[in-house]
This record gives sequence, C-alpha cells and structure tokens, in this order.
Amino acid sequence: MFNTNNRSIDTRSVVFNLIAINVLLFVASQMIDSLNDLLSLHYVFNTHDFIKRLDPTESSSFQPFQLVTHMFMHGNLGHIFSNMFALFMFGSILERFWGGQRFLFFYLSTGFGAVLLHMLVQVYLVYDATGMVDPLFSALEQHPEIAGTYFSNTVGASGAVFGILVAFGMLFPNTELMLMFFPVPIKAKYFVSMYVLWEIYRGISMSHGDNVAHFAHLGGALFGYILVKIWNKNRTTLY
Repeated sequence: MFNTNNRSIDTRSVVFNLIAINVLLFVASQMIDSLNDLLSLHYVFNTHDFIKRLDPTESSSFQPFQLVTHMFMHGNLGHIFSNMFALFMFGSILERFWGGQRFLFFYLSTGFGAVLLHMLVQVYLVYDATGMVDPLFSALEQHPEIAGTYFSNTVGASGAVFGILVAFGMLFPNTELMLMFFPVPIKAKYFVSMYVLWEIYRGISMSHGDNVAHFAHLGGALFGYILVKIWNKNRTTLY
C-alpha cells in the first residue's frame, strides 16, 4: 500500500496489477519490435508462417499462449489509455463489489469469451471465402479480400473491458454517468445498451478499413452478461 496525503493506491488490488502489466508490456513492445508480433493473437489455423514468403523478416503464426498474452498488448497510446481508463473507472467498483478473486475470474473469463467469438467469426470468414478453414497460400493469393483476416493480429483488453461495462450496467443500472463525448448525464443501463447495439451494427456492417475487433467486444459482453446472470439469479436489488 502506498500512501500520500491520506490517499492510497492499493498495489495488491487486481485492477492495479492488471493495469501495471498492460502498461509494462506496452512499453516493452514499443522498445522491442518483435514482441508485439509474438504476443499478439494470430488466426488460429495460421501455423504455416505464410507471411514469410512475402517478407522473410516477418512472422505471424498462431501460438497457444497468444490466447492470453494478446489481452495485455495494445496497438497505440490511445488504445491502451481508453482500455485502462475504463478498467480503472468501472473495474475498481466491481472488484470492491465482488472481491479480487471473483473479479479476476470474471476479467479473464470475459477475455476468453471475447477471443472465442472473434476466432469463430474469423474462421467463418476464411471458410466462406476459400472453402477451407486452413487454406493453402495459393488460395489466399486468389482471395486477397480474406488475406487481411488470415494474416491479422489482434491485441487489446477491450473484450474483457466490455464484459466489465456490461456487468456494471447490470449491477448498477441507474448510476448516472457523465461522459466526455456526451455532455449530459446518462444512466449506465442506457449507455451500455447503446454501446452494445453500436458494436453489433459495426460488426455486421464490416466497413472497409475498420480494424476494430467488434465481435471480440461482443463476445466479452455476452460472457459478462451470462456470468452476472448466473451469479445474481437470486439478487433483486439494483443500484
């Protein structure tokens, strides 16, 4: 515990340590070019390192540990700031409400839920375009529109953060939020509902040039919803 002027930062808290790990890995990835590629999540059936045929200095094959490590990596400063800000603002409340162990279980579960839906969508897109979930390099050359999915790498805590947002909206639905981009108070249940609907729209529309993993967000939201419903099936008090 670190104390300054009667204010304290509990370094034992799960939220504090999650933020610390994310920040440290972000700094390390900015210093070590290969780290981001190694720890990012790649297409689950990409085990051939096909991209080396295009650039011998690059590597983009899937490794099982990426299912965990990608949740602690971020693409740029804005990406990590938005995720860590949401984790601090909403995750801290949930950690106090549930306790550290349950919160950590929730965080990791929604993160895995996010990557599960994201990977299923990726597999569907590749199969729909090529007729194979693990296409040959020649098939990828014939379908350049799907090469971006096959060779993509996914990073970020956004899936778990979406789970946190959904949990907060369910447990504290009438709490009013004041958002920087929305100048009037809005209840948590409305904000979260609109955000999820927006992600559904963006995910289905698949706009050209959109590099956001919307279905990962939706996977985190879905698993968060399921867990809260299970844990609170006998609880009726809403704040």
